[in-house]
Amino acid sequence: MSESKLLYGSAEDLLDFENEAGLTEEARTALLSQYAGTLGTYKEGSIVKGRVIRVTGDDVFVDIRFKSEGVIPKSEFRDEAELVPGTEIEVYLDQVENNEGQVILSKQRADFMRVWERIREAFEREELVLGTITRRIKGGVVVDLFGIEAFLPGSQIDLRQVPDLDSLLGQKMDFKVIKVNKLRRNIVVSRRVVLEQERSKMRDQIIDTLEKAQIRDGVVKNITDFGAFIDLGGVDGLLHITDMSWGRVSHPSEVVKLGDRVKVVVLDFNEKKERISLGMKQLSKHPWEDVAAKYPEGTRVKGKVVSITDYGVFVEIAQGVEGLVHISEMSWTQHVKHPSQLVTVGQEIEAIVLKLDPENEKISLGLKQIQPDPWAAIEDELPVGSKVKGEIRNLAAFGAFIEIKEGVDGLIHVSDMSWTKKVNHPSEILKKGDVVECIVLAIDKEKRRISLSMKHLEEDPWDLVPSEYPAGKDVKATISRLLDRGAVVELTNGVEGFIPMSKLTTDNIKHPSEAFKAGEEVPAVVTEIDVNARKMTLSVVDYFKNKEDAEWRNYLEAHKPRATTIGDVVKVEGE
Repeated sequence: MSESKLLYGSAEDLLDFENEAGLTEEARTALLSQYAGTLGTYKEGSIVKGRVIRVTGDDVFVDIRFKSEGVIPKSEFRDEAELVPGTEIEVYLDQVENNEGQVILSKQRADFMRVWERIREAFEREELVLGTITRRIKGGVVVDLFGIEAFLPGSQIDLRQVPDLDSLLGQKMDFKVIKVNKLRRNIVVSRRVVLEQERSKMRDQIIDTLEKAQIRDGVVKNITDFGAFIDLGGVDGLLHITDMSWGRVSHPSEVVKLGDRVKVVVLDFNEKKERISLGMKQLSKHPWEDVAAKYPEGTRVKGKVVSITDYGVFVEIAQGVEGLVHISEMSWTQHVKHPSQLVTVGQEIEAIVLKLDPENEKISLGLKQIQPDPWAAIEDELPVGSKVKGEIRNLAAFGAFIEIKEGVDGLIHVSDMSWTKKVNHPSEILKKGDVVECIVLAIDKEKRRISLSMKHLEEDPWDLVPSEYPAGKDVKATISRLLDRGAVVELTNGVEGFIPMSKLTTDNIKHPSEAFKAGEEVPAVVTEIDVNARKMTLSVVDYFKNKEDAEWRNYLEAHKPRATTIGDVVKVEGE
């Protein structure tokens, strides 16, 4: 063994040399003394060269040409190639000899010290350094800078929150060193600062070249109720909800999502170009340009109900093109009080274009026109004088409404319910749901009205009154109603007449109910007839003028004045 090998070899080399040379004790002592002199060159805290001898479990044994081998944890080696025996590496001498006589070395600290100056200079000069994101840790990720680890906090990764940090692993990018601590071997870097600097440069470039009507690419940065903010690459612009689509948009999220890449047009900006208005719908043709050609009057269209009001519904028949179905154009057959009775928001419906006003962007639509108009041929189907049958749908103070056929109602006025009776309210002789026959009196197609009559099913009995009930004829009459001034009576054919109070009795009474009651039959004589006015006046007193006195006395005895009792039918004067 050569002397140089001895001086720079390990303790094993020294023993091998002793055995080979067979040294005397004196020579051996001299060589050890010479070997010990070399120990002064190994100082704790310095970086020395070594050679990998072997790897055992989690330990890596390294020969640094000292009297004993050094041990380094395997976890400190980032490159598997460095673990191959015989590979020369630089290590940090942490401790010359521990309690077990081993040299304590560190690969990581050597790596750190080797690049520390480079990192410190980059920090002081605010220079960018290239690194690789290697793994996730709590609060951020680890970045490999020249072989040593630096910390990249989550807040410094990007300008916006990164939803998937795993997607960054393995990526190389420029970073800025924002914090260093040599004693703690702590290095903090930022990617956000780099992006902000790049963003600032891009902003200046965009501001310098920004013009109205420019088409730009951008990324959706934020969404609010009134619109979305678009990052144009360093400067933000507002895409208002009204400029997103020609159609109706309830919320911006219906059109764009965070992170979407979109194409927009510059609509306007202020002098400093700090407030930029953007548009998306302006990139497409205005939908009302060819409405007149696409939807002429009479066209059948399909659309979606987008809004309901008290006066009608708005229907979107194409993106950005809405028409109004007025409440009066919703049904031929129903009296629609509110459009929600027939349609709901979001419902697909068919309608007919009734009127176009492209200049004011208005279209009138009809829903009922999809079905045939039940009144179209009503005069042919129900000529005046024809007999019809229908169900009473509703009663009003002035008459009864009857459904003649689906969508067609007619009115029987109270005056057309009876030839002979005075009907004050239809409920006196009819009720809802009754099926009745009647005669068509008149048709007003434009106003959609049909006048009906029940009484015209029979001949007018008043036509026969002059011959059947001439003045002076004795009759039997039944009291139907008692009034202040007399009694209304009914004759055998249903014709009504009136007996004044003075002609009912000669006794002094204040009201007929004191001596008479409804349903009672009395003898009378016809005294006066007015066919045109449909009035007949009768008299009980005159009837008994030509009769025996005994009959008159019996009549008066039967109709002595009495107190009015509950149950008497009394009518107020003027009914």
